[in-house]
Amino acid sequence: MKSFTHSRAFVFALLLACAGPLFAQAGKVQVQWLGQATFKITTVAGKVIVIDPYVTANPKTPEAYKKVEALGKVDLILVTHGHADHFLDAPALAKLNGAPVWAPAGLSQSMQTLGILPPAQANRMNKSGSITPFGPGVRITMTHAEHSSELVWRNPETGKDETHVGGEPCGFVIELENGFKIWHMGDTGVFGDMRLLGEMFQPDLLLIPIGGGQFVMNPADAAMATRDLIKPKMAIPMHYGTTPALSGTPEEYIKALGSAVVKVLAIKPGDALEF
Repeated sequence: MKSFTHSRAFVFALLLACAGPLFAQAGKVQVQWLGQATFKITTVAGKVIVIDPYVTANPKTPEAYKKVEALGKVDLILVTHGHADHFLDAPALAKLNGAPVWAPAGLSQSMQTLGILPPAQANRMNKSGSITPFGPGVRITMTHAEHSSELVWRNPETGKDETHVGGEPCGFVIELENGFKIWHMGDTGVFGDMRLLGEMFQPDLLLIPIGGGQFVMNPADAAMATRDLIKPKMAIPMHYGTTPALSGTPEEYIKALGSAVVKVLAIKPGDALEF
């Protein structure tokens, strides 16, 4: 009887080990917003992707996340362009975790040339290019964005700021193991190919800037792009409220959407959702 019990236990453990990946596929994706354009995405398999890490100087990041160590283990970092409110903490986060950064080719080239990160961590990428960083289950594609991208770097020898090539701004479409698709738009104005990208990728969740001012779409423009061009199932408004120039609000965005069927998830920095 004892031998039979041990045999059953062994078989059960073996079945659990074999079924592990199946259980993981039935899991959920977690999306956490940390203010401005910073998002932490945890895949079904538990891999962590951080987009546009800007926490240490971000006035909207909750105090509990003001240090890069507070983000925990990070497996991959995506950067949409070279402006400080999207790039600032990427090098430190990459060094802390030994994680690769994927960014516009010109920005990554500047990181390599200036010695900010070694080539193995400063990966060059261009629009329409795709990567599968964790195997075939997760696919990330770089998309167009209508913005600018300069890298301001403080030269340690002179103590002065220098402006360097930041590549072209971009967004990222992240396709996850359970079929859930997220489009982080980066900083952008409206452009006609939003319709094409919406048709190509059919995003479930849109991470869309609404702050307006002289930098990104205002709530009305963002609503038009969401409703008429992209047509996602859900949207999280971002990139607002951190400076006086970014005065757009989720309430204005929701009002401008009118009767559009998209579900707006107006979460607060630090909040996390599961899909």
